[in-house]
This record gives sequence, C-alpha cells and structure tokens, in this order.
Amino acid sequence: MDKLRQRFIEKYNNTNVETIRDFYNQIDWNDRLIGIKGQRGVGKTTLLLQYIKKNFEPDNSTIYVSLDNIFFQSNSLYDFAEEFILKGGKYLFLDEVHRYKNWGVEIKNIYDDFPDVKIVFTGSSILQLKKAKADISRRAVMYEMPGLSFREYIIFETGLIFKSFSFPEILKNHTTIVREIIKNIRPLALFEEYLNFGYYPFYLESRNTYHTRLTEALNMVLEVDIPQFESIQISHINKLKQLLYIVAESVPFKPNMKKIAERTGISINTLKNYLQYLWEAQLIDLLKIPDKGMSLLAKPEKIYLNNPNLLFNLAIDNPSKGSVRETFFINQVGITETVNSSKVADFIVNSRYSFEIGGKNKTRKQIKDLTEAFVVKDDIEIGFENEIPLWLFGFLF
Repeated sequence: MDKLRQRFIEKYNNTNVETIRDFYNQIDWNDRLIGIKGQRGVGKTTLLLQYIKKNFEPDNSTIYVSLDNIFFQSNSLYDFAEEFILKGGKYLFLDEVHRYKNWGVEIKNIYDDFPDVKIVFTGSSILQLKKAKADISRRAVMYEMPGLSFREYIIFETGLIFKSFSFPEILKNHTTIVREIIKNIRPLALFEEYLNFGYYPFYLESRNTYHTRLTEALNMVLEVDIPQFESIQISHINKLKQLLYIVAESVPFKPNMKKIAERTGISINTLKNYLQYLWEAQLIDLLKIPDKGMSLLAKPEKIYLNNPNLLFNLAIDNPSKGSVRETFFINQVGITETVNSSKVADFIVNSRYSFEIGGKNKTRKQIKDLTEAFVVKDDIEIGFENEIPLWLFGFLF
C-alpha cells in the first residue's frame, strides 16, 4: 500500500492541469461509479490524474492505482480496496482495469459492500470492458473518450481557445463560423500535421517517435487485447494483422469476403468475427447502408481505418488523399452523429444528409438531384452555400 501511495504522489506532483480537454466537463463526477473507456493512447490516464489534482489532496482519503502494477499479480483488488477504505479512504481511482482478470466482479463487490466510497475506473481494452459489462452495467455510468479532434489539436498547438459547434450549426452557418476562426489562425497550416500525428495526445511527448509508439499500441491490441477477449489461437494473431493491413492497403475497402478468406486462409465465418473484433477495438469502422443492421451476418459496404493517423502508420506508401479525407470525415463526424455508406453519395449522416468528399475542385454532379446534400472540400479555407471545408468538421467536439 505504501509503495502504491508513493507512486500516486509522484504522478500527482507531475500532472499538468493547464490544458484540460472538454471531455472532462462531459462527465458527471458526482456519480458513485464511473467508467471511462477508449482506445489506448487517447489520454484517459492524464484526464483521471488531472481530475484528482484539481479536486483532491493526495492524503489518505484518495488514491490512484494502475491495475497493471505488479502488486496486483499477488494481491486482490478487493482486499486492497478494503484496506484503503478502513484507513479512511473515500475516493478510489483505478486505471487500466482490463489488465486485472476479475476486475468487473471485484469492482461490483467493492461498490456494493462499501456504500460510502466513490470509484472511477478506466480501461483501454474496449473488448474487455464489454465482456465485464454484465457485472457493472446497472451500477456504472460509462463514458467513451475519443482521441483529439482537430479543434483540440489547434488548442494544444497554439494555446488559442476555440469553441466546438454542433453538426446542424456547421451545416447552416459554416461560412460565418469560419470567418471568425480565420481571424486568429490559418487552419490549413495545421491540418496536414493533424492528419499524420494529431489524434493521440502522446504526440506532445515526441513527434519523432510518435508512429513507433502508435505501432506498439496497435500491437498490444492485436497481440494481447483481442486474443484475450476471444481466446484467439496464437497462430491466428498474424492472420488478424494481415486482415488489418489488407484494409489499410485500399481504404475505402469494399470487402469481398470470399476473396479475403482465400487470401488469408481464414474461413468466412471467422473472417466476419475478426472484422467485428477489429471494429469493437476501434481500429476500423464498418459502414453499412442505413437500412442494414450492424449484425455479424450483414456484410459492411465499406471498411475504413478508425482515424487518419492509422492510415499513415499502416500504409506501405503515403495513403491517397481521398482515403485520408474520407477517414477524417467519418472519424470526426462519427463521434457525434451516425455515419453510413450511401448508394448515391460518399456518405449519408443521420439517415438524412448526403455528403460527397473531395478536393477543392470537387463538383456537385453526383448529388445534384438530392436535397439536403453537401460537398465537403479539402484544401479550401472557407466554403459557400452547400460547399463546406473539410477541416471544419474537426470542430464538432
């Protein structure tokens, strides 16, 4: 306990609270049991420590521990929590809970047996969090933390504060919104940087090693998280990686299940399962026509990587601009809205608005007969009427 507390104090002292993401304010911190999930590297640990530093002293009432600490290999979480509470503990912050085998059951028991304690936990493996949902679903309030939006990247890089805008506001007032933004910055100067290395906040530590760290995070998901979730055979881990690289080679990827199965040596049923695992791990997005469900039996119309940074990381050569543009749009808009594939345009959002994505010379030809249809253009700073600059969709959150 003493060593864990000392480690907590060290992290507490080294935590910077000058720049805090807006996601912090979306959480109702008054709830007794709060769960924060998200991809590896999106900043969950930092958010947790910032909340602690802003609201608590590192005394006996509060403690932060990461469950990947070697202490928990031979000590139970429940016993640790009981000792902490008996010594005056009231606020228990648990990081990386998925690294502890029975975390769902034990957190539920702590919550039930000690009604005066408040618990906040984070987990990087969305798969493992889903598996434990039955143990905590009626008790925990869950939040999903995304990576950085383009707006947040601008704030981190410039120190200037910009508000976010709702999806309807951008569609209706994009020209007015852009005029205000460009009084202070030139967004296109930062946009290409963001697409390459701005989604995961650890870019702030070193841009030179950013993609090395991103590769390590990807390998952890593919070699540890997914295999633990479904007990995938070791020999099939490389098949999982191969499947991800096949998607990265030609995004947007229009899957031919039979051909992929032949190329990878995976049965079609197993292939469908693997695509589902990659989607649940937030490495890919599966886009379907709006009237089709997301069941395993329904083949996706298109498959994209989750965000543009993954494209730059996994592509053998520089990814095509078209792939990067479409991936960015899905990633940013998909946080607040429902994005589907469309039979007549690139995408349809909320089963209502049609979008074509392209460069500055993109025309309305393909959507000229549609109402509530928009052309989203890269390489332009400001739009006009139903033509909207691509970068502005990075201001949704």
